[in-house]
Parts: sequence; structure tokens; C-alpha cells
Amino acid sequence: MITSWARGLARHRAGRLLAAMTGIALAVALVAALGSFLTASKATMTQRAVRSVAVDWQVEVQPGADANSVLRQVRTDPGTRVALPVGYARTTGFTARVQGSTQTTGPGMALGLPPGYRHLFPEAMRTLTGSPDGVLLAQQTASNLHAAPGDTVTVQLPGAGPRQVRVDGVVDLPQADSLFQKVGAPAQSQPAAPPDNVVLLPADEFASLTHGATTQIHVARDAGLPADPAAAFSAVTGAAHHLEARTAGGALVGDNLGAALDSARQDALYAQILFLFLGVPGAVLAAALTAAVASAGGQRRRQEQGLLRLRGLRPRQITALASLEAALVGGAGGLAGLGIAALTGRLAFGAASFGASAGTWAIWYGIAFVLGAAVAACAVLVPALRDLRSVTVADTRRESATRSPRWMRYGLDLALLIGSWLVFRASSGNQYALVLAPEGVPTLSVSYWAFLGPALLWIGAALLLWRLVLLALTHGRPALARLARPLTATLAGTTAAVMSRRRRPLARSVVLLALAVSFAISTAVFNSTYRQQAEADARLTNGADVTVTEPPGARVPPGAASTLKIPGVRHVEPVQHRFAYVGSDLQDLYGVRPDTVARATSLQDAYFAGGTAHQLMRRLAQRPDNLLVSAETVHDFQLSPGDTLNLRVQDARTKTLRTVPFHYAGIVKEFPTAPKDSFFVANAAYVAKATGSDAVGAFLLDTGSSHQQQVADHLRKRLGTGATVTDLTQTRGTVGTSLTSVDLAGLTRIELAFAVLLSAGAGGLVLALGLAERRRTFAIATVLGAKPSQLRGMVLTEALLLTAGGLAGGAVIGWALSEMLVKVLTGVFDPPPASLSVPSGYLVLTAGAAMAAVLAAALNGIRSAGRPAVEELRDL
Repeated sequence: MITSWARGLARHRAGRLLAAMTGIALAVALVAALGSFLTASKATMTQRAVRSVAVDWQVEVQPGADANSVLRQVRTDPGTRVALPVGYARTTGFTARVQGSTQTTGPGMALGLPPGYRHLFPEAMRTLTGSPDGVLLAQQTASNLHAAPGDTVTVQLPGAGPRQVRVDGVVDLPQADSLFQKVGAPAQSQPAAPPDNVVLLPADEFASLTHGATTQIHVARDAGLPADPAAAFSAVTGAAHHLEARTAGGALVGDNLGAALDSARQDALYAQILFLFLGVPGAVLAAALTAAVASAGGQRRRQEQGLLRLRGLRPRQITALASLEAALVGGAGGLAGLGIAALTGRLAFGAASFGASAGTWAIWYGIAFVLGAAVAACAVLVPALRDLRSVTVADTRRESATRSPRWMRYGLDLALLIGSWLVFRASSGNQYALVLAPEGVPTLSVSYWAFLGPALLWIGAALLLWRLVLLALTHGRPALARLARPLTATLAGTTAAVMSRRRRPLARSVVLLALAVSFAISTAVFNSTYRQQAEADARLTNGADVTVTEPPGARVPPGAASTLKIPGVRHVEPVQHRFAYVGSDLQDLYGVRPDTVARATSLQDAYFAGGTAHQLMRRLAQRPDNLLVSAETVHDFQLSPGDTLNLRVQDARTKTLRTVPFHYAGIVKEFPTAPKDSFFVANAAYVAKATGSDAVGAFLLDTGSSHQQQVADHLRKRLGTGATVTDLTQTRGTVGTSLTSVDLAGLTRIELAFAVLLSAGAGGLVLALGLAERRRTFAIATVLGAKPSQLRGMVLTEALLLTAGGLAGGAVIGWALSEMLVKVLTGVFDPPPASLSVPSGYLVLTAGAAMAAVLAAALNGIRSAGRPAVEELRDL
């Protein structure tokens, strides 16, 4: 019996089985792909965090402790790969006489490096010119002293007097912030900036020149860390605390590796949140598609079940047959889904495992397969068991009741939408944080209740659309008849009546298509907005396509811009950089040319408050003493628009501070090349007049977003060490979090591809199955005299209703979801977007795929309706 039933299903219900298997396959493939990708992404975040650190630990020997004893303890500590002692000594100044002129700088630092340091810690410094060994000057120091390899520099050392050294090379210190950190101090107590003047000496020479220097032990750790950044952070910080305990107060650990993993663990949690926000709805939608496909043949299944009971089959036998169908759908669909996931990984990421380990990959594939089996059981077996218990044989011959569902009578859709709005208001407040990662604390917490906002919106909007479609089909028969008349002629009234009678399956189809489209829209808009803001963040940090930063104290006039306008550069914009006191607070002051600054860089309205970017730049141009200040300064000094704000800036002629009056004109939150904390933006001409100097701090170069690296390389060769040249391509890799390093587009590429498939499936499969179940209706209509053109019109009318309702509803739901997702996930965006970025090309593709699937289903239905009525009725 089981074999005969299986053959019968394959022969007569192949379309329904394949459609259900397709839904299962999509759900399984999406979960397997996203789960494997998420796990691989976390491992990538950990690896990137480890690679980003030049010196894993800086163990500072405390006063009174024996440096050699601490060094032995560090080298014997489990996990230590390399440990070298480095000397630190403060200097009171540097002096160099070059080409007849004497240059003097302020205080700085001298480091003593042991032999082999460059080989064992290759990322700690980068040679710019000269020898990689010997006496090395930091780039900024060489620029300040106008020194080059072969020149002699005098180093002023406290307690040791002036000592002369011959420069062998000039180096860049990419991680100077951590190299000169205050070990053991909290983040807020760390130096605002590393020292400008640094000399690196061989250990022997350092020992002979200095007295009372501090010793740090620079440590490289073994890379055997857990793949998850949070677990790796716990392991590294625990090892650092263990070492401090072993030395009994003799050393403090500056945990650079732990700091990098601390940032990565928060990014990993955001990646997990994105998986839940963007991935789970896709799996739920695929499961809903399977349920809709299964329910499309619900009436026929009940009739078949009644026939089996009339022929004497016991409930247990009927349950076995239903279980067989569920097993076929779940097993075949699950295996197909795993194959699709493996193929997706191979094509998009070069490996079926998406880069995850074999064990993790197998676990996620197993979870996805079990999930597919569960969906199959819920969609196929559970309804069959429910009908077996509650439906009699006589009931199978009657149409089901048309009473409104309970959720509609109780207004559940409206309640869910109100709840979504309340949760959204609470979760998007000014003090709200979706991810809380206290510095140095191993445990991260997530406000998971924020998921309720988008989830309730998605469900509530779907139910509301369901209600509206049911109301339109119930009470809008005259309007439906008028719309159907061009296609069905005299059968317009009959078409409207049929659609009104079938309002429940039609409403379900419209809602399913709308949810699929909204999933595609929200995912695509989120991804596009994220990429837009990642680019904006890189531009904010770098300033423009290419930026040439002059060393502090350099007197470079704006006219030097002409020398930088090489082939490939469209515009060069000078920006002044000064420092100004407001009260006792020292802040950065940027002088810009309001009329032309936007030609070289991007100024978004979100960077400002109190006016748009254009309006505030115009205010600076119209009144030169206008000033843009930070929101914190406005709050601290209780400023109102137009208030006078007196700043103390250094006069370039007298080198003394002088008071310069400005007028508060607006708030600046972000500005190209500016720091994240408080700063001022003013009119460059007014600043130059007030300080007696028009010296430029940086030049912003617009290359038209192309050839950035080539232009930067050309300028580096031309300018040498006299200025720092950075390009946007280089900055993207520097400022990007580990979340961007795993390429968020990888996550969304998977989801966008499945969103197109789900949209096509929701539009085409359900309609095709619904039309297939109505072959008897079309055959009877043909017997009663309906023309083929009228039958074709009936099918096309239903297809048009499904397409219009699904795409329109999906667009509205997708727009609302996109707005809410971007707002709730503000922590992912830096800076927050002023507006959403809409990928019109992808959305047109999604809509086209949905319409093509609906059209294909309609054409197949038209072809079936054209079969001779006698043959059709005989088969049925």
C-alpha cells in the first residue's frame, strides 16, 4: 500500500510535491548558508583582530622589580612565542643643523630596540628611507628637523645632557598610539596623541646614552585562539591577568591583542544580530511558502482522506500515508537545500563550507536539514492529523466555513502594529544601545527585545494587508467586475464572484508575495545604505579621495595647491588646522573656504544640525566670523544662535594666544579629517586674518573617485617625507570594523539571491497550484459555453490582482521595515545615514522575477484551461 501510494503521489501530485520541496529546499539552503557564513565570519573577525596588532602585549616592568626576572616569567608564560625587552626614555628636545639652519623640536621619546626586533615584530614600523636598522627617526620628527639619513641629531636627555646620534633611516610607526600607551591606565586617561618626536636607538647605544629608563617587554603570542572573538577575548585577557598575578605586582600588561578582540567581539555580535534581523525572516518566509503550497491542495487532501476512510483504512494507516508524504517532501527538499547551499558557497565564496571548519559546517548543515524536516511535518503531516481527528467523511464533501478568522475579529493586526510602534519608540531613543559591550568586561549583552519592533511590524502589516484584501474581495465585487470586463467580457460578473468566493486563498497568495517582496526590499536597502555609510565613514576619516597632510608647524600657503594638481586630480582644496581654547577646553579648529570645500569632499546634511550642509556653508560665507561648533560645546556653554563665542588662538607672529570673537551659527557633528570629539569649523579667510597666517594643515584632492592609489603614489614620490599622503582605498581598510572586513555584502548577497527566488516562488508557485486545483471549475465553465478568451481573461485577472496587491503591499511593508531596521541598528552605521540608499536596479530585478513567475503560472493555467473539458473531467 505504501509503495502504491508513493507511486500515485509521484504520478498525480508531482507538481504539488515539487512545489513543497522547493519551499523546503529554500528554507534549508538559507539557514545552512547563513549559519555557515556567520560562523566563518566570526573566525575571520578573530583572525583579522590578531593580524591587526603589531605587538600583542606590552608588559611594563614596575619600579623596584627586576627586569630580567620579569622577562624570564614572561618567556615561560604559556602562549608566549616571542618576548623582547624595549627601553623607554623621555627626551626634552631634539636639535639638528641642516644646510646652515638649526631646527629645534619639543619633548619626545627615545626607544631602545634589541637585535632582531624588526624581524620579530615586522608590523611595528615601516621604513620610509635609509637603513632599516641603526638610529631611526620617526617620520614626523624627521620632518620637524628637516633631517635625512646621514644627518646628525642632538638628543636632549634628562640627567644625561645632550647626546649626538647619526641618523641611519626614517620610519613610520603605524601603531604609535598603542606603542606609547600609558600601560595600565583606563582609556579615558590615555594620551590624546602619541609624541611627535621619536628616536629609535639600538639597545646598546640606548643603554649608554640614558639613565633610569623604563623597561617594557614586547610580547608576541601564539595564535591558538578560539574562533569566536568573544571567547578569544576572554582567553587573552585571562592570560594577561594570570601573568600579572604571577609577577606579584612586578609588571603590568598593556593588552593590545585583547583591545583588538574587544572591538571584534562587539562586531561579531552585530553580525549575529544581522543574521537574526535579515536571515531569519527569509527562513520563516520559505517555511510559510511551503505551508501555503501544502494548503493549496488542502480541500483535495481532505477529500482523498475521506475516500480512504470510506474504503476501510484505519486512522493509523492514513497517518502512515501522510507521514510518507511529509518524509518525501522533507527528505528530498532538505537534500536539495543542502546541495543549493553548497553550490552557493562554492560559487560565491569558493568553498561549500563558506570558509567554516568541517565540524561547524556539518553542524549547521545538520541543523538546517532537521529544520526542513520539521517544516515539512508542520506543513504536511500536522494538517492531515488535524483533519483526521476533527473532520468527518461528510465534512470532506462540503466547502469549509467562511467565518472570519479570530485574529481579524479581535483586531490582532492593529494591536501588533501599535506594539511595534511602541517598541520602536523605546528602542530608538537617544540613550538606547542595542549592543552593550563594557570595555574590559568579557560578557556582552544584547537588548533582544528590540527585535520585537521589526518582528511585530512584519507580522502586523501582513495581517493588516490580509484584512484589506479580504475586505476588498468581499465588498468590492462591482469594482472587480469593472476591472475584469476588458479581459473577460460578459463573464466579468462571474469572474468577480469566483474571486470573491476564493478570497481566502487569494488573500494568502497576495500576503505571501508581499512578504517576499518586503524581505527583498528591506535586505537590499539595508545593504545599500550600509555600503553608502561605510564609504562616507572612509571619506570622513581621509577627507577626500586623496589627502596631503602637512606636518605641524609647517608654513605651507594655499597657493601650494597648484603644485598638487597633477594628472588625475580635478580639484585641490586647502583646509587650515589650528587649535583653539574655549574656556579651558582645547579643541581643533578647521578653517575652510565655504564656497569651494564641497567640490573636494562630501558634506552630508546628517553631519550638521541647525541647517543643511549647504545652508551652513552659506552662513560661513556670508558672515566670515560665523562659527560651527559641536553639540557638546553648545550644551556646556548654553549657546543660542548668534551668540558671541570668544576663542583663544595662537598668533603666528607673536606665538602668544589672542582672543578672537566668533558668532555661533550652527552645529557640526562630523567633518572631513576632524576627530570624533568636539571641534570648530570656521571661515578660512577670517582665521587667517585673526592669526596672521594662512598656513594650510591639509590639502583635499578630488580625483573623481578613480585612480586614487596611483595619484597618491605619485605624490608620495614627489613630496617624500615632507608630508603625509593618504588615499581613500588605504583608509577604507584602516577604518573598517571587522564587521566590514568579513564583507557584509557576502551576507546580503546570499539573502538577496534567495529573496529573488522567494519572490518568484511566492508569486508563481502558489498561483500555479491554485489554478491547478481549479481545473474542474474551468472545465465546467467550458461545458457551459465559456470561450477560451474568457477563460484566459479569468486567469489573467487573478494574476493581475495577485501581482498588483503583492508588489504594492510589499513595497509599503518593505519601506517601513527598512526605516525601522536602519534606525534600530544605528550602531552598525557610522556615521548615521541622512537618508536610505535605494538599490533601484535590484528592486526592478526582484519585481521582474515576481511578475515573470506569476505570468508563467498564468500561462500554464491558460494552457491547462484550454484542454478539452471531457478529458479534464475524466482525469479529475
